[in-house]
Amino acid sequence: VQLVESGGGSVQTGGSLRLSCVVSGYTYNSGCMGWFRQAPGKEREGVAVLDSDGTTTYGDSVKGRFTISKDNAKNTLYLQMNDLKPEDSGMYYCAADPRGGYCYPTATFFKDWGQGTQVTVS
Repeated sequence: VQLVESGGGSVQTGGSLRLSCVVSGYTYNSGCMGWFRQAPGKEREGVAVLDSDGTTTYGDSVKGRFTISKDNAKNTLYLQMNDLKPEDSGMYYCAADPRGGYCYPTATFFKDWGQGTQVTVS
């Protein structure tokens, strides 16, 4: 399984970014997909999770600002981030897990990870 993120960068407060994660070697249409982030000195936290039937779960701090989605034809997971704040800064990781059922928005639940893409909001 390979997950490759892109789309990070530096943006001003209130700006937007869209992260992408191309997935290969994975049964893309089943299981759990998610975005996590980690700031220096902090634990990795769940940002948004998407399960196989389309149910989404968002972290409280990003609700109403971030949207997770996927394009099955392109095997790509997205994270649209709007109204960005400095506290959104960190390394953003794409994650996948082949299990069905409820997708727990915790880093310990997910099996496979990308290398991360940096987001800096100033």
